[in-house]
Amino acid sequence: MLPAVDLACPYCGEWITVFVDLDAEGNGARYVEDCQVCCRPIQISVSLDEDGAPQVEARADHEA
Repeated sequence: MLPAVDLACPYCGEWITVFVDLDAEGNGARYVEDCQVCCRPIQISVSLDEDGAPQVEARADHEA
């Protein structure tokens, strides 16, 4: 099962759920996922903290 992370869309501010595939992405991965509410592209950055928990950062496409 993929870990789910809730984050606020940098465009519309709505909370969305992103599923993170740590095996496929690895540490320091970046990819684009569309907001489930406003459909705008969000730059997603994934890293792992010291305990191995995913840390996910969302940025507007023009902020990357």
